[in-house]
Amino acid sequence: MTKQNVLVSDTKSTFNMAILPISNSSIFTRAAQKPPAAPGGYISISRKKLLKNLEINGEARINTWVDSMKASSPTHIKATPSLADHDQSSWIVRHPSALDMFEEIIDAAKGKQIVMFLDYDGTLSPIVDDPDRAFMSRPMRKTVRKLAMCFPTAIVTGRCRDKVYSFVKLAELYYAGSHGMDIKGPAKGSKYKKVSEGNGVLFQPASEFLPMIDDVYKQLVEKTKSTEGAKVENNKFCVSVHFRCVEEKKWSELAQQVKSVLKEYPKLRLTQGRKVLEIRPTIKWDKGKALEFLLESLGFANCTDVFPVYIGDDRSDEDAFKILRDRGQGFGILVSKFPKETSASYSLQEPAQVMDFLGRLVEWKSLSLGGQARV
Repeated sequence: MTKQNVLVSDTKSTFNMAILPISNSSIFTRAAQKPPAAPGGYISISRKKLLKNLEINGEARINTWVDSMKASSPTHIKATPSLADHDQSSWIVRHPSALDMFEEIIDAAKGKQIVMFLDYDGTLSPIVDDPDRAFMSRPMRKTVRKLAMCFPTAIVTGRCRDKVYSFVKLAELYYAGSHGMDIKGPAKGSKYKKVSEGNGVLFQPASEFLPMIDDVYKQLVEKTKSTEGAKVENNKFCVSVHFRCVEEKKWSELAQQVKSVLKEYPKLRLTQGRKVLEIRPTIKWDKGKALEFLLESLGFANCTDVFPVYIGDDRSDEDAFKILRDRGQGFGILVSKFPKETSASYSLQEPAQVMDFLGRLVEWKSLSLGGQARV
């Protein structure tokens, strides 16, 4: 699995978690016996080492980010079709289509409780130039609604939770925004939830970083306004700088602008995704941790009869894929038209195939209930 590039710091201060319960009673049908574990503190690299790396290795680090984004760009992959064809054929053997292997997947899931985890951009909606227009299609929304009626279903995204909810518009789902740093349970219509009280917030492990994130967002907007096409997005607990509409020859310049702001904030780290750089708190929390938190909240932490399925397309989803691989339960599905290093077990090429796969799961569940089979 490809490691994410990070700029991080060391701190000896005690980190106070912000766990916001809905009520004194459990909101889940299968309540955990104890509260889910909190993050294990900060990712630690000394401030002195951080600043030294920024000064000495800053240019090399920026080139690494830019080269990695270029390498993952479909335009660059298409430029070498013979290599792509060779890679595709060998890669698909290791990560076969989840549609082609559907019966094998279902056989593994029989007798277990399926729990669905879905990324948003590039998984439920197509990747678009303007992140504010990444709308979900009506057929996809209908399919996801039916899915949530069959299985506990969560959206796990780097987006702001409120933003992705405005796209999905389904109150019966769990939403984990900001790479899992802002988790909220279903507002209605879920048989996996007993009550609906309060504001519904389950977990916000990075609340103390909100003022810092807002400051960084404002600085980045000002710093990058001279770069045509640059888009800075405030995702509440993280900030995304989008490169998608920026000319490639300007990518290094834009990355340098991001670095110049971040070096003043040693409690924040930088990670790289698909044509995006993301600034996050240094807490040990990611999409994989969010997956574990939700499983534990549902009462499945140490169960052998649970079958988690995570579908995503980005580097940040690899944290969840790795968790499932290490647990030896369920599987990850990578959404990609091109070969890339991944810890996922299966693959799908695009959101249309994701919708087909989810639809087949719903159909299989309906047939199982008709035959009195246990899911």
